[in-house]
Amino acid sequence: MIKSIFNSIKAYGGTFKLISRLGLWKYFGVPMAISFLTAVLIGFATWGWNDNIGGFIVRIWLWEWGAETFRTIGNVLGGLIIIALGLILYKHIVMALSAPFMSPVSEKIEAYLSGENHSHRETTNISQLWRGIRINVRNLLMELLLTIPILLLSLIPIVNIFTSVLLFLVQAYYAGFGNMDYTLERHFTYRESVTFVKNHRGTAIANGIVFMAMLLIPVIGIILVLPLSVTAASTETLKLLKDPLGLEHPAGLKK
Repeated sequence: MIKSIFNSIKAYGGTFKLISRLGLWKYFGVPMAISFLTAVLIGFATWGWNDNIGGFIVRIWLWEWGAETFRTIGNVLGGLIIIALGLILYKHIVMALSAPFMSPVSEKIEAYLSGENHSHRETTNISQLWRGIRINVRNLLMELLLTIPILLLSLIPIVNIFTSVLLFLVQAYYAGFGNMDYTLERHFTYRESVTFVKNHRGTAIANGIVFMAMLLIPVIGIILVLPLSVTAASTETLKLLKDPLGLEHPAGLKK
């Protein structure tokens, strides 16, 4: 897994060059607009709800002793919840709506790297959009199931140091999952793709780590995060597809 993590992060280094060489920037116009607008809308929403959630948490504490401490913890936790949920919603909305644009990008990268045209499962823009929605709704629910208990554990002093890291890794995994599926959707069914990514968690997590880190860069990061992360995920996923020894899923190596 360590090697997969290193290779996935390293893959980002050649993304600008590959995008320019293949003339892929024209495909990213709409996804970049979707990414920016979604980030703005979610940003305004989370800013407005921050005090409400923090206030609700504070009201749970019914005793006078320790009230100030709990108020501080409640406000911090409220902000953490808003940030976590905002990032979760952001990435799944953007990835689902961008599927019809990102899948052709991944396909062109595959054709370039392989040097030949392959016969994959036939897909249309509608099927790609539906696949993107299905994958991201599934990932959204799974991520929430993991995020909620992690946030509850964040109430415990000292433990919250580790839960913050764990929360970041969970978000990274599902971000990488979505980026990898733009390639996998041509090769595998929905269930086969889920199994494939589970067997290559290191690749997904590493791709997602850079994805999440880029979101910390104001404006530029939000605009460029999808082009760079999808390109990096495509190159690494294609390497895994061509490596029988690294493929541990019931479908086997396809085409």
